[in-house]
Parts: sequence; C-alpha cells; structure tokens
Amino acid sequence: MPDRMEVARDWFAHGDHDLQAAEALLDVGGFPDTVGMLVQQAAEKYLKGFLIYHGWKLRKTHDLRLLVGEAITYEPSLADLRDFARKATAYYLEYRYPPSPPAVYSKEEMAEATAQAEDLIARIRAGVGRDALDGAP
Repeated sequence: MPDRMEVARDWFAHGDHDLQAAEALLDVGGFPDTVGMLVQQAAEKYLKGFLIYHGWKLRKTHDLRLLVGEAITYEPSLADLRDFARKATAYYLEYRYPPSPPAVYSKEEMAEATAQAEDLIARIRAGVGRDALDGAP
C-alpha cells in the first residue's frame, strides 16, 4: 500500500491539472461555469490530498465547506477559506447538476476564484512541507 505522502502527491497532481485547465480556459475567454467547476475540483483534490496526508479516511464528497472544516483541525489558518469553499462548492453544484441553465459568472469573478484556489494550494503545499513534496509537480 502506498504511503500517505505518495497518495497525497497523486491528489495534488490531479489538482494541478484541473487548475492549469481552469487558467487556460480563463485566458482564452472560455466558459466561466466550466472554469468555476475546475477551480472547485482543484481545491477539492488539494484538500483531500492534505487530509489524507494527515491520516484522514477518504470520503465521497464535493463539499469544500466540509473539507475545509476538516482541514482546519490540522491547519487552523485555513479557516479564512470558508467563504471561498462555500462559493466554489456552489460553482461545482450549479455546473454539474441540471435542470437549471448554465450559470453565468463574470470573467472577473472566475479570475478571483482561480486566485483563491492558487492561494489555497500554496498554503496546503506550505503546510505539508517542501521536503515531503520532493518529486511532486
């Protein structure tokens, strides 16, 4: 069985892919609702990787509010991400689950959401530690 850091690295790599896709789509003026979903997915994967690194048992959830709440147990400074978690969870749910029409977000709102996801990722990487992340993207 792989160690927790190896599993966390895998989650982080998938989160990096989602964030890069969100940034590329944002740069070309692509669908803002898809950017929002990708931002949520990047944050979700980083939070799950962080939690697994700390011994958390993986659960099926897309609710970043729940994941941030759990992450605060290990890193209290993440508490200020609760509002981002609420918004990003809504981006995901509105994108993934019809019957509602596609959500309409501004490019500025999605740029801010992307920046907040980048902040979350940087803080999680700092919390896990650079030495533990050797070999991670």
